Parts: sequence; structure tokens; C-alpha cells
Amino acid sequence: MLSITSQYLARHRRLTDGRSDILLPVTGAQRRFLLVRALDPSGRPDVVPMFFAFPHGSIDPERLRAAASRLAALHTALRSRPAVIRGTPVLRVADPDVTVTRPDLVPGEPPADALRRALDSWDPQGPPLRLFLVHDEERAQDILAVALDHAVCDGRSLARIVDELGAAYDEEPGSRTAPEQTAAELAAYREAVLHQLAAEEKAETPGSAAYWADRLHALRTRAPQPRPARVPEGARPSGAAQARLPAHDGGVSFPGLLDACRSAARELYGADHTVPLGYPWGGRPTGAEPVVGCFLNTLVFPLDTGHGPGSEATADAWWDDLDRADVPFDAVVTAVRAAGSGWTGGLDGLLTVDDDSRRPPLTLAGVEGLEVHVDGRPVRGPFAVSVTQGAEIRLRMVWDRAVLDDETAHRAFDALTHALRPSEHTLP
Repeated sequence: MLSITSQYLARHRRLTDGRSDILLPVTGAQRRFLLVRALDPSGRPDVVPMFFAFPHGSIDPERLRAAASRLAALHTALRSRPAVIRGTPVLRVADPDVTVTRPDLVPGEPPADALRRALDSWDPQGPPLRLFLVHDEERAQDILAVALDHAVCDGRSLARIVDELGAAYDEEPGSRTAPEQTAAELAAYREAVLHQLAAEEKAETPGSAAYWADRLHALRTRAPQPRPARVPEGARPSGAAQARLPAHDGGVSFPGLLDACRSAARELYGADHTVPLGYPWGGRPTGAEPVVGCFLNTLVFPLDTGHGPGSEATADAWWDDLDRADVPFDAVVTAVRAAGSGWTGGLDGLLTVDDDSRRPPLTLAGVEGLEVHVDGRPVRGPFAVSVTQGAEIRLRMVWDRAVLDDETAHRAFDALTHALRPSEHTLP
């Protein structure tokens, strides 16, 4: 029987045969995001925004638009529209179309609310890269949101986008991306995706299917959720908590973070449950150019809330998982369901880890923007944890208030921080 990746490639070849427009194949990671979008009743995509605060008046909107347009002209993913045509996910290559939108503030409305409103109204048929700029009169600053459809970027692309946007902003007005650069990047992007699909096709073996079916067999149903909490009147869709902890020598190991998430999940769902936690892993395929795009696969770690933190079993199981990390998410779900599980691929938690040395600040004409957070936006899944490691450990946790009440979520966050460092302190 053909693997999911083999079937996809065959469908893509049939779909694109004889067409004049450019429809690029998508990676397994992109297929997941397009599938999640298709299953969402509102059809909303996953959007990745980065927010930067600049001194008021220091940003030239037209110069910024031109810089972003040059960036989109160069990088194939940043000018391509994710689509599903005749049941086949693709990227439709288009001309760059980047604008700087300045949302109008309702009288008395905080700037963050205007940005939330702009992101909530994201049209999935529009360009994948969009810029939003609002003025914060109270703080005498402008907040710039650089927002991307997650189907065209992963965490490893964000640092490059920030760095190159700043460099493009510094170029002479009127400069353009050379057509030969655009063509070369298109060829490199296509080659990288084909390399990735070849790796995924090779990874989809009967042995790997049997491994994941056994590994995730306990996910017959999603872990019991707390009684759905009504979002308090006037409250935003999601809650958030953050903390800064002293960094250990060499930082916290990934298995250590998994164990900390287990402690949080125990507070959220109780003991003796198996909770599916998703996390991105991977990189660009061997031999491929480091193109901007979405290549990181989502792996699933089954958190057994009956086990305590710090077990060597966590590390051993995680290393075994990484040996099969190239199996795409949809193939893993298919293998688990074929073995009799009722799990449909839903994730009760998400974990992302970043190194602050890989995230340079956005600098426009020598002015460095301060990265800020705009909380309260809808989240995909009950809870998500992000960890940034560097001179200190910065933790953030967000949760869906329609699923988890704030009191329970804060207890879970306290358990998370305690598992990493008993002397944590929560930011105000």
C-alpha cells in the first residue's frame, strides 16, 4: 500500500499536469496546518504574529511596505497562497502583495485591542505576510505587528524574516528584487520541499507505523477536559501567565521540559490520564538550501500524568521518538487510528522552545524595536507553553478560557514553574 506521502505526490502530479500556474507541493507540516484549517468551522488559519514597539514616528510606512514587498518577492513562501484544490493541498505562487494596514482605533480603545481585532479578521484567501501598525498615544510608541500564515513559515524562518526585513528597510528607496534572484529562490524552495517529501516518504515504513501505533495507543480519546468554563463577561478568549527563571548550566533539557508539562497537565486533567502534547521538531532536509518556509514536523508526546517528573524514562522514550521524527503528522494519526484508537489527532497541549540568540531584534534604520506580547487572542487547543532559553529562562503559558478556567490554569502554571525551578517568580 502506498504511503500517505506517496499518494499525495501522485495526486499533486495529476493536479499540476498541463497547468500554466505554479502550484507547489506542500510538506507534511503544511498539510497539517491546512487540515486543521479545513476542520475549523470558521476556516480560520493559524497565524503567527510578532509584535515590536518603536518610538512614535520612527517608522516610515511606505518604506516598510516596500521592504516587505521585496522580501516577499524574493522568498517564494511569503508570496504564495495556501489552498486546497480538488482535495489536494498546494501552495499557489502569486505576485507579492504586502500592505501596511493601520487599524482605526475606536475612541478609548487600547492599541492592543485594535491589533487583536485586525488579526481576528484575517482573510484566509489573502496574502500570507501582512503588516499592521498602530499608535499607542499613552506610551508615545508605535506597535508593529509582522503577521504570517503558519502554513508558510516555521520557527526557524522567523529570525531570518526579521533580520532580512530590517536589511531591506535600509536599502535605497525604489530598489527591487532582481528577477533572477526570484527565479533562483523559487527553484531552491521547490527543491527543498521535494527533498523534505522524499525524507517523509522514506520514513513512512511499516515499522514506523507500528511504533507510533503502539506509542500512542493510550490516546483512544482525548484526555477528559474540565467542565467547559464560560468565558467571563468582558474577558478575552484566552488567558496568559509568564515567568522568568534563573538559567541552569546549559539550560533546561527537552525531556525536563516534557516532565514540567506533565506536571501542568496533571493539574489541568488530573492523575492517571494520557495527554497528547504536540511540539515542533526537525529542520531543513539534508542538501537543501535554508529557505523560508514551513518544514518543522509536529511530534506527539503522550504525557502520562500518573508519573512524576524527572524520570529517565522520559528521556529514553523521547530519544526513541526522534528516530521516527520524519514521519509526517497525518501519517502518525492514520497509523494510530488503524490500530483501533479513537484518537483523531487533537492535541491537549503544545510546547515550543526557542533560543533567544536565534531571534535578533527588528531594527529599522538603526532603531531597534522592543518585542512585546499582545495576549488575549484565540488559541488553538486547551493550553500552550512557550520557553525561551538564554541568560534566563522565560516561560509563557496561554490557555483557552472556553475550556479551562483561570484558577485551574494558574495552578497548572505554578506546577510548571515549580518543576523547572522551585524559586520561580511570576511577572506582574
